Amino acid sequence: MHTVVVGTSGVTASDVLAVARDGARVELSAEAVEALAAARAVVDALAAKPEPVYGVSTGFGALATRHISQELRAQLQRNIVRSHAAGLGPRVEREVVRALMFLRLKTVCSGHTGVRPEVAQTMADVLNAHITPVVHEYGSLGCSGDLAPLSHCALTLMGEGEAEGPDGTVGPAAELLAEHGIAPVELREKEGLALLNGTDGMLGMLIMALADLDRLYKSADITAALSLEALLGTDKVLAPELHAIRPHPGQGASAANMLAVLKGSELTGHHQDDAPRVQDAYSVRCAPQVAGAGRDTMAHARLVAERELASAVDNPVVLPDGRVESNGNFHGAPVAYVLDFLAIAAADLASIAERRTDRLLDKNRSHGLPPFLADDAGVDSGLMIAQYTQAALVSEMKRLAVPASADSIPSSAMQEDHVSMGWSAARKLRTAVDNLARVVAIELYAASRAIELREGLAPAPASQAAITAARAAGVQGPGPDRFLAPDLAAADAFVRDGRLVAAVETVTGPLQ
Repeated sequence: MHTVVVGTSGVTASDVLAVARDGARVELSAEAVEALAAARAVVDALAAKPEPVYGVSTGFGALATRHISQELRAQLQRNIVRSHAAGLGPRVEREVVRALMFLRLKTVCSGHTGVRPEVAQTMADVLNAHITPVVHEYGSLGCSGDLAPLSHCALTLMGEGEAEGPDGTVGPAAELLAEHGIAPVELREKEGLALLNGTDGMLGMLIMALADLDRLYKSADITAALSLEALLGTDKVLAPELHAIRPHPGQGASAANMLAVLKGSELTGHHQDDAPRVQDAYSVRCAPQVAGAGRDTMAHARLVAERELASAVDNPVVLPDGRVESNGNFHGAPVAYVLDFLAIAAADLASIAERRTDRLLDKNRSHGLPPFLADDAGVDSGLMIAQYTQAALVSEMKRLAVPASADSIPSSAMQEDHVSMGWSAARKLRTAVDNLARVVAIELYAASRAIELREGLAPAPASQAAITAARAAGVQGPGPDRFLAPDLAAADAFVRDGRLVAAVETVTGPLQ
């Protein structure tokens, strides 16, 4: 099994995906263990002094003015975890919780938190045992970190609360730890706070969304090319020299992908022989501009994610010169913004895909295709209601594109009076990404059927490879009306797991 080694300088996005989705093992580097011990020595020295230090010998948030005596400090750390583990609602996905825990471990290992090496090792042991704390949908405002979600993870480390075992059964965390020979941790000064105070949940969801969107944007370029073929559109608008004079990198990449898919098609431009069109509709002609803008938004989001992956987010932090300083680095605004940006871009990509689907189904705009791509229009409804489903998904995505980060609600007796709502932005982005896959799948379903209805004209080899692979995957072609939901589900799976991109790349080579 792949092993990810966590050091002091952060981790990569591929590390996060390996641990969260593939169950990779986690190990601490010798450098990390040394940094943990050094930072802990600083905290221990401060804890022994009579002067109050936030997070070490004081209360938290609006209660930070109280100095806590030494005999109460272990109780203080336990209590912050217990009281902050206040989430409600459905459980969040296993991969999200694993990313959450791994990214908190990444910051702990930076040597800036003051957590003991044995606590970090227990975090790795829990991940390696595939024990997943029960974390709930609601509880994070995205400031002072993802407090409630991280608290539920810390509760498991203490042997309290509920967790899911490797077999998917939920039970008492204490029993699961015992089954795997893991001793619960007894938290000391600052450790409870250090386990809760980070942007790890929203960052983990950002990294997974970027991985999914990378595949979906390639898929959307493919389905846009298929729709262009099915509508007998022109590929001249994809010429590199046209995109070079508006040099947005994402736009150029999308145009190049579409051009690669369309190479060798007998369908593109065919309309010019029979029913001349000066230009195609915006949803066809401007596909690279819309998809490209989304790609460039993803590039900015990746930059933010890379910076966060190299960050140590905690409050207070142990600095290299031995100072322990309070700060505001836990504020989730940088991550929250890009999570919202991605939801906006995904909604627009879905919107333009739906417009192409609608055009394929409308006999007045489809340039000779049967109404709704039906076998016997009137007796058969064809893909009429598939487009309804697509439209419903797009409308939902427009609502999900309303920024969470534009909102703020004060908390902690006005001490935490401006929050990022980054966790909420991440949660709605996950739904938007799921819906985008479904929208692209429906365009694939319609465009592939439309191409097969164009008798006498051969599609591009890459297009044919996509259609052949889709049919082999249970995505059926033209014919009389049938139970449509299973076909659409097969198309969704075909897009979502990357088989569409893989089929096309057998002809085109790697897409951008």
